[in-house]
Amino acid sequence: MRADHQLRAFEQILNNYDGSLPLHRFLPTYFKQHKQMGSSDRRWATRHIYSFFRLGKTLPALPQEERLSIADFLCHDTLSQIVEKNFPDLVGSITLPLEEKLNLIKTKYPKFDIKEVYPFHASLSGDIDKEAFFTSFFKQPDLFIRVAAEESAAIVAKLGDENVAVKAISQTALALPNGTKLETVLKEGSYQVQDLSSQHTGNYFKPNKWDKWWDCCAASGGKTLLLHSFEPVIELLVSDLRESVLLNLDERFRLAGIKKYHKKELDLLKNNDQVLHHYQFDGIILDAPCTGSGTWGRTPEMLTFFEERKINQFASIQKAIVQNIVKYLKPGKPLIYITCSAFEAENEAVVQHIIDTLPLELEKMELIKGYENNADTMFVARLIKKSQD
Repeated sequence: MRADHQLRAFEQILNNYDGSLPLHRFLPTYFKQHKQMGSSDRRWATRHIYSFFRLGKTLPALPQEERLSIADFLCHDTLSQIVEKNFPDLVGSITLPLEEKLNLIKTKYPKFDIKEVYPFHASLSGDIDKEAFFTSFFKQPDLFIRVAAEESAAIVAKLGDENVAVKAISQTALALPNGTKLETVLKEGSYQVQDLSSQHTGNYFKPNKWDKWWDCCAASGGKTLLLHSFEPVIELLVSDLRESVLLNLDERFRLAGIKKYHKKELDLLKNNDQVLHHYQFDGIILDAPCTGSGTWGRTPEMLTFFEERKINQFASIQKAIVQNIVKYLKPGKPLIYITCSAFEAENEAVVQHIIDTLPLELEKMELIKGYENNADTMFVARLIKKSQD
């Protein structure tokens, strides 16, 4: 009976969810409205709904309960009662490696096609190992934090003392299980939550002392904080379209000890000459608005609800923003173009458009294959403004 109870809770959530809000925002509101659900009910419902969406659009003709059973079997190495009920023959295989479990499902369901997990596979950047990328969606990415190199050993020791599993990826990057509650363990301001691939983009910044840099789509300031960690003696301008996220940025900067910076609320799709006419920058970071398709391991509901037409919509926005900001970049200086997209139209194709239409030349670009490190997949390019003749 417990399996039937869990299934009803899952079905009620699924029937109420329309994709208009991210799942991680929808669920807390839903649970507040359904106070009869205890902590165990909420935990299982969350596990089941996330597992279900990780299946993407493969095996669409099967009943929801059967698709949920397949997804939960693939996503977890602990049994759920729904898997026990529907797949008694697979109970003993729950702890097998994912690749072996996928083979069992392919044997059981010959129509299972892993590329249908990610329905927009034809649009992916050519560098992606599609099989590895699709497989990665059955596993929640890690939580990554960035720490100061000189504090890394002490932080790792502190986490170990608190029985928090931690893996040092580099001198400054640590990986932890997703959902780890760090605020009760580590001192506020001693770390930054930042995906490993996002941290990697910093290798493209190369700031110099006394430079003037503009993080033009700053959001909550993660890239600026990364830039500052490489060279604290720079002049900073941060901007974003949304005032609310800039307020969050203020708090993050305060905790990081950054006191001197300029901040502006700007719509980069408009002409901002009146505000920026006197600015000339030694570097511009454009962490561009995008589909986020490289991060759907964290938001697997997008595998179901994303609309393909949005790829070209975002690509048009990205091209327009670059067109509007490049005039504020000094000759010989870098534009750092970043997306958390896995789609060629937002990545390599935008870079090609930039070098074809603007006075910029490509120095280096990279698709950061986060699926190889249980992290997000991202794209970064460093483009240099040509000197004026």
